[in-house]
Amino acid sequence: MGKKAVLFDLDGTLIDSSEGIIKSVRYALDHYGMEEPDTEKLYRFIGPPLSESFQKYYGFTAEKACEAVDVYRERYNKIGIYECSLYPGVEECIRTLKRKGYRIGMASSKPEESCRRILEHFGILKLFDEVVGATFDGSRDRKEDVLREALRRWDDLLAEDMYLIGDTIFDVEGAKAVGMACVAVTFGFGDVQQMKEAGIVGICTDMHQLPALIAQ
Repeated sequence: MGKKAVLFDLDGTLIDSSEGIIKSVRYALDHYGMEEPDTEKLYRFIGPPLSESFQKYYGFTAEKACEAVDVYRERYNKIGIYECSLYPGVEECIRTLKRKGYRIGMASSKPEESCRRILEHFGILKLFDEVVGATFDGSRDRKEDVLREALRRWDDLLAEDMYLIGDTIFDVEGAKAVGMACVAVTFGFGDVQQMKEAGIVGICTDMHQLPALIAQ
């Protein structure tokens, strides 16, 4: 077996988290008296660090963006975190990979505590050998930083021993920054063509396909 471990992104890869994220972003914008009638624009918040998105799309200063993230979490941590659904075939896929001998981990830009709560909610936390996420203080929120932390925790493995499975350009770029191969899923929130151009090693259209795809 070439690779020894598989790291999964969370939002858009294992779960459809759009409802909870979008409603919580809207809650934060409402706090500042800002309305966003175009729901499609709020999908841009899924994937990158929230503070960066508030700055990029709504002109918030860095300080105000950090404050907006706290407002977002007022709703998300109580309600939004559970406004999500597991994609078909996820649990079966992970169990198959574990039977094949892969170490299974998570590498998400969502706060680590939230990742664990969601995995526990769906009854699959026990299938993960490690869960790495962002920190609440923002010191670790970019995908590259999350992957470096995963590598630190699994110091017996190298980046080339792992796959990252993700759904956005942020996953592809983060993986490339640390020298890790990235497989893109097509059912998430990212632009598949953009991910192809950025350099992925495979495309997965259904979680049931993944074990055979990465074994090639």
